[in-house]
Amino acid sequence: MEKTGGSFSSPRAYGLALLEMPRRLVKRMGAVSSCEEELTQVKARSGAEMQRTLRWFDLVALGIGGMVGAGVFVTTGNAARTLAGPSVILSYVIAGVSALLSAFCYTEFAVAMPVAGGAFSYLRTTFGEFPAYITGINLIMEYVVSNAAVARSFTSYFGSAIGFKNVDKWRFRVHGLPDGFNELDLIAVALIIVLTICICYSTKESSAVNMVFTVLHLGFILFIIVIGFAKGEVKNLREPANPVNPGGFAPYGADGVFNAAAIVYFSYIGYDAVSTMAEEVKYHATDIPIGVSGSVIIVTVLYCLMATAMCTLVPYDMINKDAPFSMAFNDDPRWRWVSNVVGAGASLGILTSLMVAMLGQARYMCVIGRSHVIPHWFAKVNSKTGTPLNASISLGICTAAIGLFTDLAILIDLISIGTLFVFYMVANALIYKRYVVSGKTRSRPWPTLGFLLSLSSIAIGFAFLWQFRRVPLGLALCGLAAIVLTYVFSVLVPQARQPREWGVPCMPWIAAASIFLNVFLLGSLGKRSYLRFAIFSVVAIVFYLVYSVHASYDAECRAASAALGPPAALDDHIIELSTVRPTSKISEPAQIADF
Repeated sequence: MEKTGGSFSSPRAYGLALLEMPRRLVKRMGAVSSCEEELTQVKARSGAEMQRTLRWFDLVALGIGGMVGAGVFVTTGNAARTLAGPSVILSYVIAGVSALLSAFCYTEFAVAMPVAGGAFSYLRTTFGEFPAYITGINLIMEYVVSNAAVARSFTSYFGSAIGFKNVDKWRFRVHGLPDGFNELDLIAVALIIVLTICICYSTKESSAVNMVFTVLHLGFILFIIVIGFAKGEVKNLREPANPVNPGGFAPYGADGVFNAAAIVYFSYIGYDAVSTMAEEVKYHATDIPIGVSGSVIIVTVLYCLMATAMCTLVPYDMINKDAPFSMAFNDDPRWRWVSNVVGAGASLGILTSLMVAMLGQARYMCVIGRSHVIPHWFAKVNSKTGTPLNASISLGICTAAIGLFTDLAILIDLISIGTLFVFYMVANALIYKRYVVSGKTRSRPWPTLGFLLSLSSIAIGFAFLWQFRRVPLGLALCGLAAIVLTYVFSVLVPQARQPREWGVPCMPWIAAASIFLNVFLLGSLGKRSYLRFAIFSVVAIVFYLVYSVHASYDAECRAASAALGPPAALDDHIIELSTVRPTSKISEPAQIADF
């Protein structure tokens, strides 16, 4: 914890702060910042500025590198083998459409507010500090878990690239540890350490390295697609290797398609990392829309082609869960060389995806640190490198620790929920921003909040019926209710503001569709994902109560004191701080003036 005076200056001061917790929670949980504050005061808390050196082609390359390497090489095998079969192709289409809708929402915010905080900053200026905190912290946790999964998958593909079949021998088994946590992967740890050093050095140099790797990786991907279609057989899209297993294009039905879509949605976490680069983009109004949306569209097409190639190469029940593409060629001696090539290409792709994700997670942590809800030490930007050094190193250590112990299958079960939840929240925030302006009687928040709550409730009902009841009439009524509700809202509630530079078209339909799809995909996740989300959220809430609310309250008091005159000392008497009121409005979310 930071000891900067105020609540943490002494045990007595902290005790008094805890006594004041109810009042502070009321003041801080809904406290919002404006766009101007995020771009000036909050940004200045990092000290040195990040360097604006990235262009649209850098963002496209970062997006492709971030998404393709992690997704198709890590989740496709498990999703196709156990959930969807050949219809995993449709799963990628569904996940891609949902990701594109969310990408539009992200882009409008990123253009209006080009800061490194991504979803955390967008939600903080809309719904307040606590919703932004709980969402941002869960997303960082998902970044760490998913990066650990990607690093462990690198070991499998790297072994395939050099012709080593039994990569388990590269992992050290420790007796006494529970299954799933007893195989130490030192290669994954070494990879994370090397990439952490790279991203600490320079963002532009990291982008240049990523650009080279991504171009080479795309060459490998095209090779996989061509070879897959040339060698593959159409019958594998319908017939399993073992007749006992279910057959057909969708052997596990529509359930399997949507359950797999929720899992492979992890593949699209890379574009979210691209949005965190907004503070380092040279021309945000043009470069960000092309970079974010363009990379999602390109990657969706590549995913569908690669999934098709994989499912034609081998029957779905013969697909290797850990390294599906390289192992697809391993059984035929004449094509075994292709397995080595695929392994090399996948290894390269995993390098790029891991680098982009680690760049993104560090920037999230940096901006959350600026808000003081976590120690401000994480917000520091190194004056020489222009990178968030402390955040990068800390998260690198956490990722390496998880990647060292935890089995890939366990990690995959825990991902996607944080990403889907963040995308859901951002879509809600965009509708609120467009239709509500504080202080205007014609744009009161209740009609918009009522619409968002009603739409989410309908989507939850649809997801529940799909998972447990499967009543066609109920599903049709839920879908119709969502359409009618959105239409009525669009007719009766006028937009309170229009974006000045770039905006999502067809509002509120696109954002509403994003909300509905994300809720539906959330309903397709397994119990483990929700258990992880619940446990980590409880831990995060406890941390907010014992540290975050007091640190952010002290920061606002210091800002208010500075605005009123010479900075007042924050002594041990915390009760006296209550006479200085924080500057942020907390009665309802404030507007982004330049939105």
